[in-house]
Amino acid sequence: MPHINELIDFTNASFIVFEGKVLLIKHKKLGKWLPIGGHIELHEDPDESLWREIEEECGLGEVDLIPLCEKLDIKSEGTKFLLTPNRLDIHDVKNGHRHVGMIYYLLAAHDRVKLEEYAHDEIRWVNESELEDAELNLSPAIKFYCIEAIKLAKARINN
Repeated sequence: MPHINELIDFTNASFIVFEGKVLLIKHKKLGKWLPIGGHIELHEDPDESLWREIEEECGLGEVDLIPLCEKLDIKSEGTKFLLTPNRLDIHDVKNGHRHVGMIYYLLAAHDRVKLEEYAHDEIRWVNESELEDAELNLSPAIKFYCIEAIKLAKARINN
């Protein structure tokens, strides 16, 4: 999706973990390994965008995933409580444009994913030691989020 605003757009990124590995895609246009995610469109709230991006980019659905973040279960007419992102950041994209990133960690029930061929060259489950692979060329921020998601998923499984 093209940028909605000139200077800043809101996005989501999903660090999905299964058996100690995190799911990454190689983005065709950017030529980078990234998590599942994308822009929050004008007609969406962050949760709707999160689940849409996951379904489009890897074929997993809400029933396949356990969010490793908080969502309040309170009924309040006219109010929808959203998943609380595990992290928030703002990062440069290009030419002065930036993204406010809502970062989510999720635990997958299985590892069956599909490649979104028109947008990505590859899709891969990566373990913690592979995050240092020069071929992946991950930014320090992406590595940090991957490691944190893996650790949080392990803690959830061990409890």
